[in-house]
Amino acid sequence: MADGPVIQFEKPIVLLGMMGAGKSSLGVRLGEALGLAFRDADAEIEKAAQMSIPEIFEKHGEAAFRDGERRVIQRLLTEGPQVLALGGGAFVNDQTREQILAKAHSIWLDVALDELVRRVQKKPGKRPLLVGQDVRAKLKELQAAREPLYAKADLKVDVGGGTHEDALARLIKALESHLVTPQDA
Repeated sequence: MADGPVIQFEKPIVLLGMMGAGKSSLGVRLGEALGLAFRDADAEIEKAAQMSIPEIFEKHGEAAFRDGERRVIQRLLTEGPQVLALGGGAFVNDQTREQILAKAHSIWLDVALDELVRRVQKKPGKRPLLVGQDVRAKLKELQAAREPLYAKADLKVDVGGGTHEDALARLIKALESHLVTPQDA
């Protein structure tokens, strides 16, 4: 971004999408590129609950996890400009989605199903919704349910294929196009 216009961020940048889309790994790199702090909502939830997400699911269930997730994200959205990576299901919650759309720049990181399957199988124990499931079938089901809601994000960026650097470049280009008006350029 050093070659283009300097963008001053007044709101958080929220990355959403399916598990395995690269929200955290790209979020760290995006934060570095933009000079913004990176926050991972799942890590913040684990810190607040003092247990891992799989433990929260096991001990309290998905509904309790989603309630805690909503509260943590609501708090994070008040903490100024930053890059915030959400868990895959966070944007599905009506209240969370409304808060993000009102208080942040939202970016749907889109990745094709085949690539998602390959990516999530690298970390099988970290995905409570996939435990004991046919991974492909479950991801396809989740995509079908979530994508109409993800489509409400400000931007959609295909971050599949290529390297992290390629995906980051596409992400930054889309963000600049979205935020920079012709008189700013």
